[in-house]
Parts: sequence; C-alpha cells; structure tokens
Amino acid sequence: MREIITKIDEITGNIATLKASNVGLGELAVVMSPGRSTPGQVIRISGDSATLQIFGGTKGISTSDRVRFLGHPMQVKYGESLLGRIFNGSGVPIDGGPEPVEEEIPIGGPSFNPANRIIPRQMIRTNIPMIDLFNSLVISQKLPIFSVPGEPYNQLLARVGMQADADIIVLGGMGLKFDDFTFFRRTFEASGVMNRVIMFIHQASDPVVECLLVPDMSLAVAERFAEAGKKVLVLLTDMTNFADSLKEISISMEQIPSNRGYPGDLYSQLAARYEKAVDIEGLGSITLLAVTTMPGDDVTHPIPDNTGYITEGQFYLRRGVIDPFGSLSRLKQNVVSKVTRKDHNDIMNTMVRLFSDCRESRNKIAMGFKVSKWDETLLAYGSDFEKEMMDLNVNMSIEDALDKCWEMLARHFEPMQTGLKNDLVTEFWPKKI
Repeated sequence: MREIITKIDEITGNIATLKASNVGLGELAVVMSPGRSTPGQVIRISGDSATLQIFGGTKGISTSDRVRFLGHPMQVKYGESLLGRIFNGSGVPIDGGPEPVEEEIPIGGPSFNPANRIIPRQMIRTNIPMIDLFNSLVISQKLPIFSVPGEPYNQLLARVGMQADADIIVLGGMGLKFDDFTFFRRTFEASGVMNRVIMFIHQASDPVVECLLVPDMSLAVAERFAEAGKKVLVLLTDMTNFADSLKEISISMEQIPSNRGYPGDLYSQLAARYEKAVDIEGLGSITLLAVTTMPGDDVTHPIPDNTGYITEGQFYLRRGVIDPFGSLSRLKQNVVSKVTRKDHNDIMNTMVRLFSDCRESRNKIAMGFKVSKWDETLLAYGSDFEKEMMDLNVNMSIEDALDKCWEMLARHFEPMQTGLKNDLVTEFWPKKI
C-alpha cells in the first residue's frame, strides 16, 4: 500500500484525474468503490496531479471514491501454466480455468539490449509458398500484414500459428469480434497446437483502455520465454485498433492532436512494441507478425505510414492473396539460397518476373490489343501460378514449392525462355520421360 487518496477530482470517459504525490508514471492503482475495486494505471503526471486510465471503465465510479497506489507498474503472470490458456485485456483468465499462480512480471519495459542481439540468419517455415518461397519470414523479424477490413488476415494469422516452426505462439487480439475470437480458439484447438499457444484477447465490447495492454502483455510474456531459450512467434491483430485506442485516450486527455487526430507520439508507441522482436545470443527469439488494416486501403494513412518506417518489410493481403509485388521481406536475403536450397533465389526472381509479364499481357487484352503466342503462354502460366502458388489454401514445404515451380516452368516454357542459369537448369529442370 502506497497512499490513500480520498477524492477523485474529475472523470472523463475512462480517465480519472486526482491529486497525488510520490507516484510514478505507469504505476498501478486501485479505485475502491462500494462493493468493488477497479484497477487503473497512471498515464500522466503534471505537478501534483495524476491521470489514471481505468481498465474496467468508469461506470459506477464517483469522485468520492478512494484510490490506492500499489507502487509497481502493470504486471502479468508468467510461467508454463500459461500455455493453452486464454486471458482478457487485463490478464484475467476467460477460458474457465484457474488463475495462474506463478510469478508476476512487469509489462511495457524497454526493448532487449541491442548489444546482446545477433544478426538473424534462421528462417521460420510456415508451409505457405507466398511467404516461405517469395518473402521468407526470418527469426526476430517484425513484419506487418497490410490489408483492409474484410480480407482473410485473421485466417492467414491462424494458418501461420498452426504451421509455423516455433516453440510458443502468443496471440494478441485487439478489438476482435466474438466470431474472430472463437475462430482462433477453435482453429488452434482443432489443429492440436493449443498446448503451445497463449492468447490475450481484447474483444470489441471490452473497455477501450484494455486494448492498449494486449500487445504489452503478449510481448512481456514472449520476452521471458525467449530468455528461457524458446523460439516465440507473436501474432498481433489488429494494430489499427491499438492506434485508434491511443487516439481515443489522447482525446479524452485533451492532448493536442497530430495527423488525422492521432497522438503526436504514434510512431514511438508503435516502435516500442515492434522493437521487441529480437534474436538473443545463446538464448531464444521473438518474431512478430502484426495485422494493420488500412482505412480506405490508404497506405499513406498515419498508422501504416509510421509502421513502414519501423518494420522490415510488409505483406500486402489483397483480394484474398498475398500480393507478390507489393510484399517485401527485407531480411530474406539472410536466408535465401543460404539456409535454403541453392536454386531458391533464381526461382523466386524468375517466377515473379514471368508473372509480371503475364499481367502486362492481361492489360493488353483489357485494352483490346491483339495478343501473341508468347502472351498466350504467359497467360496460361499466370493462371497456374495463381492457383498453385498464390492461393492461401496451398500447403507445402519450401522444397516441394521449389519443385512445383520447376514443374510449372517446364509445363509452359523452354529452358532458354526462362533466363535461368544453365547449371541450375541442368540440375533441376524436370527430365522428360
């Protein structure tokens, strides 16, 4: 117990302002109303005035209620018993199981010491060709999935969670509809991976301030598991809901708005979470894949615009597929044809180049131009490429995907038409029977 404050000065939305001294930024507090106690956190200090964000909402709280400061920041339970469990935005179990009894750890701390990081050189296999083959996901990478509402980005995250080569999956859901929440739960349970999954879920009907805690709790737990030598994959959806929650809180606090009403520290707030991705020398790692829905499919919107400066590439999910042109993994050069097969780099570039030529042939048709025999070959190839590579239901290892690419090239082209190196053609081109 730190101090008892006998009076709240003002309540605005989920924000309470009161007089307090000797309290710290981020410190946890409890508002003691008749018959219940509601947690809150110090989010601003100005002189002898402190501002609390109330996690459960301010309904039923009055200015006559007392506040007790606990002397420590927001904490979350950490331990092996979290595996297979589901918690809400305050860290409370919502799966009907017992409260974990292990140690509590603080959330929202600084990112891992850069001096102890190593250059990422390991690939995370997902068995999704458009990721593994064309934009390889590398351990300790931070990548957003840029999309629009209505695209199957949650289905893509679930596929990655089910199939990724990782020891532990931490899912942080922000502003999820109940249907999306149950989809993740049932998918992980049906696939048999729930025993290595930890879920922190903020539903759309929950208090908005709890949305801000989800990525911090997810990453705090992931960091501890990584320090214990585990390979952790963190899946976050949707960072746009996180940023909108920041915006709502800043408006309640009457902060001066920046671009489109978002707080001026939006970049720092996003970077503080994304920079938790790390490969720790001699220990484990954290890899981060996060959905960012772009309002109006506008990549210049403040959320995707700031995100792009922080992350190491992006996946564009459009019309139900990962776009091979807009998507980029900046760290894939650390693994392509180094930890993967030697033909990986050449096949990747050749397949995308020919698909680009196919799109030009499609534009010719759209504009009414006559197409050549070469255009017809490209069109047939492009149709097969979309069905056998781009479709998100395709599930195969990277080795099988490389073999499939060679088979597809041999189906439509002669070796000299592909521009591939002679030594690779000699070794990998399918032999005619």
